[in-house]
Amino acid sequence: MTRSMTAFTRQQSEHAWGTLIWEIRSVNHRYLEPSFRLPDTFRQLETALRDQLRQVIQRGKVDAQLKFVAHGDIHGSIHLDHETMAQLHKAATHINQIFPESNPVSAIDILRWPGVIIEKEQDTKSIEKETLKLFDLALKTLQEQREREGEQLDILIVDRLARISNIVADIRKDLPRILEAQADRLRTQFADLKLEVDPTRLEQEIVLLTQKADIHEELDRLDTHVKEVKHNLKQQGQIGRRLDFLMQELNREANTLCSKAIVTATTMGAVDLKVLIEQMREQIQNIE
Repeated sequence: MTRSMTAFTRQQSEHAWGTLIWEIRSVNHRYLEPSFRLPDTFRQLETALRDQLRQVIQRGKVDAQLKFVAHGDIHGSIHLDHETMAQLHKAATHINQIFPESNPVSAIDILRWPGVIIEKEQDTKSIEKETLKLFDLALKTLQEQREREGEQLDILIVDRLARISNIVADIRKDLPRILEAQADRLRTQFADLKLEVDPTRLEQEIVLLTQKADIHEELDRLDTHVKEVKHNLKQQGQIGRRLDFLMQELNREANTLCSKAIVTATTMGAVDLKVLIEQMREQIQNIE
């Protein structure tokens, strides 16, 4: 299945304690390169999020951002450790008696002391669970979009493969006529020059010219590469790198056609092949 590496998704969920928003963007990249932007209170989830991402996406540069908007009631519900506050008050009073010139300890100072504000463990676990759940949904929608765009890329590539096959078929069809015309031209040139040439030697020259201009092997390889590209488009997982390699091989054969061409039609056909191959290569850069 063809998947694009370019996609974007935004998923949001509402809860009594606040709003979670995931935004995920992915673009083409040689390897998988995930990047997370999380609020400080969610940093402990990054390892789990990375593992979750790797199970779904295999290649691409992925930027994931989490936004968290706490509702008013979560800020208003503060639980204090009264025993710790009493100990701090006793210690502060004692210090003020010893150092009366020092500034008295304020309520804000006491609240900043570790352990005075009791974290609600149950709320934290619930928030983390919903965060991972929403991230899983965001990954699924992102992957669906990558697959939809991949289907469009598949159509574009298959269309160009068909056009390449048509060009190869036309060149193959005209090749015998082209080689025969070249041989006749060589015979005519010798005849016009009124040179006494050994017929056997002339035929050897014609065979040598035919061998140099023969492009059957290149045409066969082009057909083979086209079939291999179609085969890879139907495979699962990462296919982008294999397709990119096949584009290099197709381009190599097109270049050989240009160098061996003895008529303008073959040269123009090879140029058309190179244009189509380059168009496919640009599309394949976005395939996972």
